[in-house]
Amino acid sequence: MTTENNDLLNAASVVGPVLISRGESITVSETSTGGLIGAMLLAVPGASAYFKGATVPYSLPSRRQWLDMNRHTVADLEPMSEAMAMRFAQIAQAQMDSTWGIAELGIAGPTGAPYGVAAGTSVIAVSGPNSLATTVITGHNDRQSNMRHFAEAAIALLASALELD
Repeated sequence: MTTENNDLLNAASVVGPVLISRGESITVSETSTGGLIGAMLLAVPGASAYFKGATVPYSLPSRRQWLDMNRHTVADLEPMSEAMAMRFAQIAQAQMDSTWGIAELGIAGPTGAPYGVAAGTSVIAVSGPNSLATTVITGHNDRQSNMRHFAEAAIALLASALELD
């Protein structure tokens, strides 16, 4: 495994032990990161104490099936907005009765979204006792680099929500 991959998997080494020590749990819903956020959280020894599960609802059918989402549940939200990411995080959190829910929605590239959002854009939200959301714009269309950057930003946002910074 490359150093870059080890660094990515080690990124959650700070948040995992905090979740364990607090007896808290987390559920993940991620799109453009394709499971990287879940993998980062699972790479921490003892992850079974806090990790309840993850989904990659990349398509509309998977969002309907796994998150019970439809046009009515998101009608009031703009696509690729922090509010939309928060809705995903809240649904994931509620479905698994977790302390925390984290969601990432993004356009990794190499092209942008048909509704005008550029590649290299992600919205990330953490739902829980201290809910936070952010928008990440990398300014480039390198798919793998964007996926890595979005996943790291999600763990950093979780650390902020846990008040570790």
